[in-house]
Amino acid sequence: MTVGNVLLAPSPNNHDLMYYLKGAAAGGICCSITHGALCPVDVVKTRVQLDPVKYNKGLVGGFRQIVAEEGAGALATGLGATAAGYFVQGWFKFGGVEFFKIKAVENMGEEKAWESKTSIYLASAAAAETIADVFLCPLEAVRIRSVSDPEFCDGLADGFAKMFKAEGIGGFYAGIGPILAKQVPYTMTKFAVQGAAAESMYGAMGKKPSDLSNGANISVSLASGVIAGVASAIISHPADTLLSKVNKAGAGGDGPMMKRLANIAKEVGFVNLCTVGLLPRCVMIGTLTAGQFGIFDTVMNALGASKFHFHNPNEEH
Repeated sequence: MTVGNVLLAPSPNNHDLMYYLKGAAAGGICCSITHGALCPVDVVKTRVQLDPVKYNKGLVGGFRQIVAEEGAGALATGLGATAAGYFVQGWFKFGGVEFFKIKAVENMGEEKAWESKTSIYLASAAAAETIADVFLCPLEAVRIRSVSDPEFCDGLADGFAKMFKAEGIGGFYAGIGPILAKQVPYTMTKFAVQGAAAESMYGAMGKKPSDLSNGANISVSLASGVIAGVASAIISHPADTLLSKVNKAGAGGDGPMMKRLANIAKEVGFVNLCTVGLLPRCVMIGTLTAGQFGIFDTVMNALGASKFHFHNPNEEH
């Protein structure tokens, strides 16, 4: 039996092991597709963060500048690392959030879980993202190095080999602090805001997810995803800027990671950390997050899984 057949097989229990595998697979697919599709935007954003003096003409100007100087192919720099890294991250992130929030409901009971759903979203997202980042960090390090130095490698495998030879295993985790500082608040915000926004939309319609068609539920996911994406981008942007800079060779000088990060933060300044590259990041993350939740729901439906939603047991049926 192939992996595809296993995932497409119906589950006798709504939230058994197969449900979590389907959630993880849907998460990997949605993150890989969305991050891969937005790779050109990410290339421009990373260049702006790494060298704002050179790339000072905004998102559209950055596109034109990179294409004029290096050709259109430069906009796909790091695509392999992006697609692979975010499939792995999405697998653990979305699969982990589904696992942790469902287990919380099972342990707390529906009524208490309904009252604490925001806390459950936040805790589930934090735990899942921390696990996911352990696997994402090496691929993100290779991606950022290849974007900052297009001559660094000829692909993902070559980048791994060169980075390991030059810096050892520690080189892959040079950015683990910033990546956790960026991704954990980002993911906590993303899932909590999306959950709250979706519930508000269902409430405004006077409907439950089970009352609507798959297409209508996906529309809610897309709209709430945009809101969640913009909020997440703003929250995580300073750490995203630090992550981009710390993976650039020689950034922050020598010494321990925290000293290097402090040096970079001092050089860049707090306002610039919060604002340089923010608009393209909001465009990118707003689009990306909406796409992720829409694709996640679509894949879950295709796999025959009904996405978990918090339920108020006191509602009339």
